[in-house]
Amino acid sequence: MATLTGLTFGGKAWTPKFLEAIDLARCIGCGRCLKTCGRGVMALRGLNEEGEFVDDEEDDEIERKVMTIANAANCIGCEACSRVCPKNCQTHSELALIG
Repeated sequence: MATLTGLTFGGKAWTPKFLEAIDLARCIGCGRCLKTCGRGVMALRGLNEEGEFVDDEEDDEIERKVMTIANAANCIGCEACSRVCPKNCQTHSELALIG
């Protein structure tokens, strides 16, 4: 099966790897990936003691914050988020082309 590939400005072949998952157990909610990505792919969300997502309005219930994928379709496959993550909690994959 073929994968999506492109060329860098220097003419080298490049295969983008798109954000597939974020390991919530490893994420410390530092926000480095969010600040690096200008495409709105991720969002910082609160978790309660049971590990359930809670709205920011319920501040007293938030145990910790973690990064989540908000708009996966906005990812361009640059992996900048992975390069700045101190916990290496993102998983990326190549886009397989059908046909």
